[in-house]
This record gives sequence, structure tokens and C-alpha cells, in this order.
Amino acid sequence: MKTISNVDFENKRALIRVDFNVPLNADNKITDNTRIKAAVPTIELILEKGGSVILMSHLGRPKGGYEEKFSLKHVISELEQLIGRKVKFLGDCIGEEAFNYTKDLKKGEVVMLENLRFYGEEKSGDSEFAKKLSKHGDIYINDAFGTAHRAHASTAIIAENFPNDKYFGLLLEKEIKNIDVLLHDPKPPTTAIIGGAKVSSKITIIEKLMDSVDQIIIGGGMAYTFVKAQGGQVGDSLVEDDYIDTAKKVLEMAKEKGVQIHLPSDTIIADKFANDANAKSCDISKIPDGWMGLDIGTDAIQQFNTVIQSSQTILWNGPMGVFEMENFMNGTVAIANSLVNATSNGAFTLIGGGDSVAAINMLNLADKVSYVSTGGGAMLEYLEGKELPGIKSITN
Repeated sequence: MKTISNVDFENKRALIRVDFNVPLNADNKITDNTRIKAAVPTIELILEKGGSVILMSHLGRPKGGYEEKFSLKHVISELEQLIGRKVKFLGDCIGEEAFNYTKDLKKGEVVMLENLRFYGEEKSGDSEFAKKLSKHGDIYINDAFGTAHRAHASTAIIAENFPNDKYFGLLLEKEIKNIDVLLHDPKPPTTAIIGGAKVSSKITIIEKLMDSVDQIIIGGGMAYTFVKAQGGQVGDSLVEDDYIDTAKKVLEMAKEKGVQIHLPSDTIIADKFANDANAKSCDISKIPDGWMGLDIGTDAIQQFNTVIQSSQTILWNGPMGVFEMENFMNGTVAIANSLVNATSNGAFTLIGGGDSVAAINMLNLADKVSYVSTGGGAMLEYLEGKELPGIKSITN
């Protein structure tokens, strides 16, 4: 693996693609700095080795051109606190002023370029745009796992301009190594916990995981499609009727491959999709009309906990219920705590994707599991066996 550990950075400019696509509140204050913290080790190593650092990232989804709320100037103070030094912000990523500033950087200096996605050429993977960006550095480093599955100019195309000077950053290296544990070197029994709303978004990963896991726990909204596929009554719960046959095929495939599928035995149902809804517990296959399942029940929590505690390698992707509503987050919180217990007993636990990461961070449990991935979509595509453009561009 082409990593930065043995690279000479003395008086060299390291152009690093980071993922600073962080959530901001109405006052443009960062509400979760996980992604910025994750990039710090790479930045610090380069500075220790006598180099300078030019950071580039996207933020949000600007519709074309500059939008103040998506300016990366909002991350500067947080970044300065984390690395303990001043960061120069440049109000463009390919303007003459930016080029004039970065061409003579002194060792120890850190620069942040403006949001790459203020240019449409970033997402379209424009080679001329990538070539312009490359002028900022002597060495290119991709440390943005969260965007490694995108064939964008700064993640996949730019590396062509650094044929002998392109590397993975420490974060991307760590991501690959930890996900590879699950894919290539899992210690059995191996369990995947897959949640979230829709079967359609997770079907490929479920099918792929059947070749490397012993058990799959299915929770969240997608569970009701599987329950209906088995003939259960799911009331007004979220169901993808187009995927009923797919769910049946998955259950059959699991039998053929000797993979045990665990569906929740009970569920917390509500009479409307709201935190203040009337709620009660019932058998997941006997949900009355007018009611919908919004979380796993207490029996299911115990059922899943037993599976988790008997596993040695565990992946968690996706919540067990409507995690953003306080009254329907118990199942997700219980899974998080169960994973912490399993980790303390020697299991390898990998958490990745959206609300499962949000839950771990909200509960301050990130340092009590084996690894929390910074890339939801990228992690899923890597697990599905797809070749990620941001990784391929470095290894080629």
C-alpha cells in the first residue's frame, strides 16, 4: 500500500484531499468535528517531516458557484484548534491569488482552499480542473475515504498529475485495513447488523456479505419488508412491495449458504409517524392496521444482544428504528451498547454509515469500539467489492 509513512516531505508541498464535509448549524458552527479530527494525524505527520500542507475539500451541495453557507472558511477555527497552529484560508481553489500563495509555501505552513464544489468541474471529473488543482502541490495525498467512491476531479483524476508522488493518507490507510479485516480476515463467528429504512439501498451489501459472515441481523424499516415476505402482518409499516420477492430470495440464499438471518421478534409500534405518537409493543408479524413499526422491541433487543455477544467480528451499518425521534431510539442505543460490551470482550467491531455512526458519537462510545468508518457510501461500495475510483487512482 502506497502510504506516507516513509515519504520524505522536507520542503515539499503536500496537497491533501480531505473530507471536511461536516454538519453546520444555523450559525455556521460545526456540530460534529469527527471528519476534521480524523485528518489531523496525516497533517501532523507531514508537518513533523518538514513539509507544508495544502488542504482541499468539498462542503455541502452548492448548486453552482459560491454560496456563503458552504464556504470552508467555517471550518478554519476548528481546524486551528485541533492542530494548534494558524491556517491560511484562500477564497478560491484555482484562482491566481491562490496559486501565487501556495507556490512558495514555507515548511510548517497550512493552507485551506475554498470549496471545490463551487466549480461544476469537480463533480464532473474534469481533467483540466484537476490539472489546475495539481499546481498547488509537489505530492498528492488522498485522505478522504468518504468521497473515495466518487470519480471526482480531486479524488480520482488529479492523481494522474502525480505519477510517482501519490499516496494514501493515514486515515484512508486505516479505513482500508479495518474494512479488510471483515472482508478478508474475519475471526468467526462473524455477524453483520444491517438497519435503515429501505431494502433497496442495502440489498447488494446483504447479498455480498453472505460470502463472509455467519449471521445477519436485520432491523430498521427494512425489516418489515422481510416480515411481509414471510407472510406477516405489518400494518402501516414502511414496506417496499417491489422488493417482497427480492426479500424472499435473500432468505432462500441465506439458507443455501448456511447464513442465519435474524429478524426482530417484536417491535414498538405507533399510530402515527411522530415522536408524540401513541406507542406500544407487539409481535412484529402481527401489527394491526393503522399502526406502524418504528423501533425494535425489548425481546428483539435481547435476541440481538445474544447474537452480538457470541460473535467475534461484527459490522454495524444502519439504525434499528427512527433514531432521530427520542421515543424510538432505544433499539439503536441498545445495539451501540451491546457492541461496546462485545468489544471489551475481545470482538472486532466495525461501525460505518449514517445514523449508526451518529449514534456511536452521540453516546460518546466511538473510542469503545474497534473502528468507526468515516465513509458510509464508500464503505458499503468497498464491502460490495466495487473498485473505488479514489483508491484505484493511487494504486494504479
